[in-house]
Parts: sequence; C-alpha cells; structure tokens
Amino acid sequence: MSAEATNPVPNDRGQHLLRVLIQRYIRDGQPVGSRTLSKDAGLDLSPATIRNVMSDLEEMGLVSAPHTSAGRIPTPKGYRLFVDTLVRYRQPGDGDIQKIRAQIRYESDNPDGLVGAVSSMLSEFTSMAGVVTVPRAPQITLRQIEFLPLSENRILVILVVNDREVQNRILHTDREYTASELQQAQNFINEHYGGSDLEQVRARLLEELDSTRDSMNQTMHEIISVAQSAMVGADDPDNKYVVAGETNLMDFAELSDVDTLRRLFDAFSRKRVILDLLDRSINANGVQIFIGEESGYRIFDGCSVITAPYHVDDDTIGVLGVIGPTRMAYDRVVPIVDVTARLLESALSQNG
Repeated sequence: MSAEATNPVPNDRGQHLLRVLIQRYIRDGQPVGSRTLSKDAGLDLSPATIRNVMSDLEEMGLVSAPHTSAGRIPTPKGYRLFVDTLVRYRQPGDGDIQKIRAQIRYESDNPDGLVGAVSSMLSEFTSMAGVVTVPRAPQITLRQIEFLPLSENRILVILVVNDREVQNRILHTDREYTASELQQAQNFINEHYGGSDLEQVRARLLEELDSTRDSMNQTMHEIISVAQSAMVGADDPDNKYVVAGETNLMDFAELSDVDTLRRLFDAFSRKRVILDLLDRSINANGVQIFIGEESGYRIFDGCSVITAPYHVDDDTIGVLGVIGPTRMAYDRVVPIVDVTARLLESALSQNG
C-alpha cells in the first residue's frame, strides 16, 4: 500500500468503531450517528460512550463532523488507517475471476482491444472508472535521429527506434538553427549513440553535456541538449492509456455537482495528469492506494485511485487501476485490481 498506518492509532475499541463507521458510510453515504454505531457495532456501549470515542477519533483526525449533521464521516486519514490495518479484503469469486480471464484471453492477440477490454471490465466490476496504460516495449533502441528546421524557432525531431518505428517531435527552441548545424548534431548522435538503449542514451547525453560544456561548440551543445529532451517519452510513444466508465462517477453524490464533474472530466482529457499518477505506480510492489490529497492533484482530493503495475518476465510494461470516490468499497475494489493485473500478466506472458 502507498503509506504507513496513521499515528497515533486508536485503541481496539476505537479501531472497531472506526471500522464499523467507515463500512456504514461506504454503504450509505450518510454521516453516521452514535445511535447507529451503537446498533451496528455489536458492543454493549451506551451512545454517550460512543460519542466520547468519536470525539477521540475526531481529535486524531480520523473522522469529522459535517456542519449539517451530528454524525461523523471518515477523513482521508481515517480511510488510510482503514485500508492499511482494519479492512478485511474479499477476493473476487471464482465466477468473476473466470469472466475476467476469459475476456482477457479473447482479446490477447489484439493489444489495443485487450487494453480496452480490461479497462471496461474494471469499470464494470467496480462501477467506477477503469484505466489501463497500453503495454510498452520493455526496451527501446535508438536507431537514428534526424533534425529538420521549421519556421518560428521550431525543430522537427524524427526518431527511429527499435526496428522501424518512427516517432516525430516538434520542439520549440530559443533561436533558429541552420540545416547544417542540425546536420552536424544529428551525425554526432547517430555515430556515438545509434543502436543503444534509449534510457542509456539519455543518461549518457546528460553526463557528456556536463563534461564537454567547455570544449564542445556552443551550438552543438545546445542542439544536443534539445535532442535529449526530445527523447523524453519516446519509450512510451503515444503516452496512451484507455479509460472506461468515467460517467459512473456521476452516480456518486459527492462527485456529482457540475463543477466537480467538469474538473474530473477535464483531468481525464489531459493525458499528463492521469499518466503522471499512473507512472508513480510503475515500479511499485503490488497494489497502490492513493486516497484524496495523496494523489498530489487537487482535482482528485475527493477521489481514491487504486493502481497495480503489470509485468512480462521482469519488465514492468504498464499500470492499470480504478478511479472513484474516497467512499468506495476498498474490500472489493483492491482485490479486483490486483487479480486483474495478475491475469493480464499471465495472458501477455503466454502470448509473448
């Protein structure tokens, strides 16, 4: 998981009541009062005693009291303690697992169709938004780079990677460069770096730019610096992901006002926001849970994002996940994300 349990931690009674409160709130979406907790908790406690425990939990920042109600609701801090130590995760049933496996196998020969099917299944099984990045090649080899001058201080950078894949970038520069200057820089890169792993090329270019700053021609130095920036993202050529079920978020009252929905759908349409969030899970060990502000993006403060990387052999080639309100059924959603990632790995390994 993506964070450690909250400190200070309530005593056993406080943890039990917090678990019951969160489970009730996830189910009903309404602030939970002391009388309701007294009935649900299965403990021989008076409402007054429960109110005292709730006050302690509120002081710890685990619950809060909305102005419109005497009941309490969980805070992101409370959810964090819940998912790290209190929740009892429920594995999907055999029927659900078989359904996911069958759909993945059906699309296993079609990478784009497979990603779409997995995102749709995640959305279907969780009633939230499912998102999956397109599998990327484990290693990208730079074959050739070419620069073409354009108008208005722009350069067209043509990258040939792997066997014959061509990627284009248009970069804005501080000044114009002549065709001969660009030719000289591309010849230098192709001669010294052609056939090398792209990540290694980027790292070596940065090192050599520092070490040759005084001896290298200033123009050459500038162009190679531009070339290094052009290679960023080339190992994920289209920065592609597939999202399904965004409209499901309209069914949750806490996300359903017009302004919130507009900002959420804007975030879905801006690739960089979602990809940055998913990229933070690319090297994770298993499922990651981002609750509210833990995502680092204010637009997702009312959301939780559950992600898991998927691998082929020892290479992480993508991330899948679910985006929904903080009031989600973590006990179901987290195992579904985990199982789906494992089944996708299995299908891709067999297909490879």
